[in-house]
Amino acid sequence: MSKITAGKKRHVKRKLREAKPTIHVGKSGASQELLKEIEKQLDKNEMVKVKILQTALAEGEAKQIASRIAEQTEAVLVEVRGHTFMLYKHRKK
Repeated sequence: MSKITAGKKRHVKRKLREAKPTIHVGKSGASQELLKEIEKQLDKNEMVKVKILQTALAEGEAKQIASRIAEQTEAVLVEVRGHTFMLYKHRKK
């Protein structure tokens, strides 16, 4: 997993603070379709905000789910706040 500078982390948090989550993790958890969609959005916008629905929390804590998804999409986990987390992945030009 690549590292991210403190400045870049602040930038992502500021940009996504007011944004609504564009992806919701449901009871099927981190399915292949969900991971593909996250990767697609990361390729397009470099960052994505994800909300973990109550039904998905049976799989574990939000932090565990978020870090597993970050690992599988090779993205950086910027922040976990409650059941919502932000991912960042530098786009290759």
